[in-house]
Amino acid sequence: MVVPAHLTAEAVNELREGIDLLLGRWSALQMAIQNEWGGRDTRQKAQQLALDIYHWLIRPAEALYVDDLENLLDDFMLSLNTEIDDGSIEEISENLMIIHEECLEGNFASIERLRQSASQTANHPMQVVTGDDDDDDDDDESDSGSSSGDEPMDMEDGVDHLTVGEPGRGPTPMVDADGWTVVSSRRNRGGTR
Repeated sequence: MVVPAHLTAEAVNELREGIDLLLGRWSALQMAIQNEWGGRDTRQKAQQLALDIYHWLIRPAEALYVDDLENLLDDFMLSLNTEIDDGSIEEISENLMIIHEECLEGNFASIERLRQSASQTANHPMQVVTGDDDDDDDDDESDSGSSSGDEPMDMEDGVDHLTVGEPGRGPTPMVDADGWTVVSSRRNRGGTR
């Protein structure tokens, strides 16, 4: 639980940018936008989500609970005909709360890391894995030394672990016979890790 305090003008701007950056890294949301799972206006709906999250975080005199934020994100994704059971809703919610708390303290370090990560990602376009084995030896040598420094920073493990087409970015989502993406659930594993 977080009891809201007042944000400075700078913190408000940083918080808005942090929300946008974090949602921009959320693979499930980005896949829904790209594939228009919520209809032709999916992108506008996602922009409204960012605004709704911002207004939710800056509510005066109300306690903030991460569970309520998780419900807001879950309801939104369901409105896009997308059910998320991979734990990313919980991770995004937690990271949004962390960013909000840091902004209240005037600490923008997490947002700066997101900003740097976004610029690195923009400088390294998404690669498509084709399955050609002819050039793998050359690629492995050039990638092995630079992969740890070039990868975007995750606020928590798995925030963008379903990015499609990026080698070394986690498993490629499985698609069932009906065309639905199969996502494993952390909630249904009995709570063991």
